[in-house]
Amino acid sequence: MVDPAPTRPHGRPRVLQSFAEPGPTTNPHLVLLMRALRRSTVVETFSWRRALLSRYDVLHVHWPEVVVTKTTRLRTLAAVVAFAATLVRCRLRRTAVVRTAHNVAPHEHLPWATSAVLRLCDRTTTWWIRLNPTTPLPPGARATTVPLGDYGDWYAAHPEPSPVPGRLVHVGIVRPYKGVLELVGAFREIDDDAVSLRIAGRPGSPATAAEVAEAAAGDPRVQVALRHLDDAELVAEVGAGQLVVLPYRNMHNSGALLLALTLRRPVLVPANPVTDALADEVGAWWVQRYDGPVTGAVLASALAAVADGPPAPPDLSGRDWDVLAERHLDVYADAVRAAHGR
Repeated sequence: MVDPAPTRPHGRPRVLQSFAEPGPTTNPHLVLLMRALRRSTVVETFSWRRALLSRYDVLHVHWPEVVVTKTTRLRTLAAVVAFAATLVRCRLRRTAVVRTAHNVAPHEHLPWATSAVLRLCDRTTTWWIRLNPTTPLPPGARATTVPLGDYGDWYAAHPEPSPVPGRLVHVGIVRPYKGVLELVGAFREIDDDAVSLRIAGRPGSPATAAEVAEAAAGDPRVQVALRHLDDAELVAEVGAGQLVVLPYRNMHNSGALLLALTLRRPVLVPANPVTDALADEVGAWWVQRYDGPVTGAVLASALAAVADGPPAPPDLSGRDWDVLAERHLDVYADAVRAAHGR
């Protein structure tokens, strides 16, 4: 695996992103990246027509499993075939494929056809973008580390409430790997009516929603809002928290974590090389960490640690989107050269 110094030719590449035209539920990070890139180059959003018929210099793939996962098996299979054809077309035309490694592996079990086309995507990738230097990549992969950006002024138009003393908050899509059930169990170990827990976000499945609701039942200190949150609601939920708790079973990259820091709320996360590095970057007070399983004692200790307020704002200067867009353009240029054997 190499992480060379980037070089950029004079021309600006035409880039096809792997996500469709943004809508209300589109990940804001994708929109912020697209906006920043469009100030310097041509960026198009994804459609099968564009992927298979239009001319572009770079195909930038984010979550390939999302590209091919549809509402029915037949539609998913059709998308798998179309994506495979797109990747073959890129190889034949020497179109660079850039892949952002958001996760170490997909969070859910995937059908065999989806897994197969993801392996093809891995083999076709010209250049990888990893969000932190600990992300494992295929042997010999060309790679550049570009960190996840903050949310900038995305939520600036929405009023931000004052934190509620003792309020723990968990936000984002509610999925088993995020440790929500473990969080509820740990919270219920705390014998203190002055603390509360709020879980807010769209559940990944009806089964997950039922499990979380059942775990929270019977304790009036635990409140859940298991639905999609618009931007104003998300700011209200995070802003009301004294501490945002993200007890992911395998914490690697997290938009919810960057959201909390952007809104100036401290987070509690498992200790590992990624979160340790983030604490060094933004300030240790902002990134409270723990070893082992999350427990009531861990939650109480973290609440006590942030009770007196921050010593200084979190340092997010290295995650400005204009700077990150320039680094993406460097990657695109290197990937185009590599795809043409230069």
